[in-house]
Amino acid sequence: MERRIGVTAQQRLIVRCVGAFPGMNAGQLARLLHLDPGTISAALGRLEAKRLLTRRSDAADRRRVTLRLTARGRALDVPTKGTAEEAVEELLGSLTASHAAKAGELLDALAERLDSKNT
Repeated sequence: MERRIGVTAQQRLIVRCVGAFPGMNAGQLARLLHLDPGTISAALGRLEAKRLLTRRSDAADRRRVTLRLTARGRALDVPTKGTAEEAVEELLGSLTASHAAKAGELLDALAERLDSKNT
C-alpha cells in the first residue's frame, strides 16, 4: 500500500480516523485504535512530516493538542481502489440487513473480548 498511495496501512487508518473525527487528540486516537500512545505519537510524527496532518493547540485549552488533516491529508481521506477497506466496504454493502446485523453483533462481541484481554 505504501508504494501505491504513499502511506502504510496504519498511517492510512489514522488519516481516515482523523478525517472522520477532526479535532480529536492523540490519546483519543490511541484508545479508538487500541494502540499504545507511543505508537500513535510516532505515526503522527511521520504523517506530519508527510504534511498529511497537523497537531495544534486547542484554543480553549492550550494543553490539549488537536489533530486535523491538511489539504493533502483530505485528498487521501477517500475510499481507494485495491485497499482492504474497499474489500470490506464491498462485502458489507452486499449483505442483507439480517446478515449485516449478525455481522455487527459478531464484531461487537469480538471487540468486547479484545477489550477484556487488554484490561
